[in-house]
Amino acid sequence: MNDLFSKYQKEVVAKLKEEFNLKNDLAVPTIDKIAINCGIAEAITNKEVIDQVKSQLASISGQQPHITKAKKAISSFKLKKGDVIGVAVTLRGKRAWHFLEKLISIVMPKMRDFRGLPKSKFDKMGNYSFGFSEQIVFPEIEYSKIDKIRGLSVSIVLKNSSIEKSQRFFELLGIPFKK
Repeated sequence: MNDLFSKYQKEVVAKLKEEFNLKNDLAVPTIDKIAINCGIAEAITNKEVIDQVKSQLASISGQQPHITKAKKAISSFKLKKGDVIGVAVTLRGKRAWHFLEKLISIVMPKMRDFRGLPKSKFDKMGNYSFGFSEQIVFPEIEYSKIDKIRGLSVSIVLKNSSIEKSQRFFELLGIPFKK
């Protein structure tokens, strides 16, 4: 197992139980899944882009991504039903914890002008979503092998959570927030 999960089990669970008066370990927030998505607008005209983005997302996540398709046609975007519009992957269990540890210890410190994540990105259920403007912040991506810099979005879905619990959960794990 990785260091972040053992930190969660040993320190974070106890602190969250104490701070929020939780009686059971199962009532403490934990990661349900991490969804990573990369939208590809140019996939409509250039089909080679799909394979490139798919391989990049596979190397970032360590899991084979799936292709997302348009559910309905939108004429203003020249989009037909069934057109490829992105690539996504969902991480659960050990892979989710490993990815979160990589984000905290390697990726976020490597980002230019990074001052922390905004606290406003929580939804009502306490899930957190944020994005990267470029995929080259990940160490698995070689700058010489990419054709175009693309952004990707990350959504961390938690179980048994609220906004306050989620915020404290991420702070205890070491995710930096803007002050």
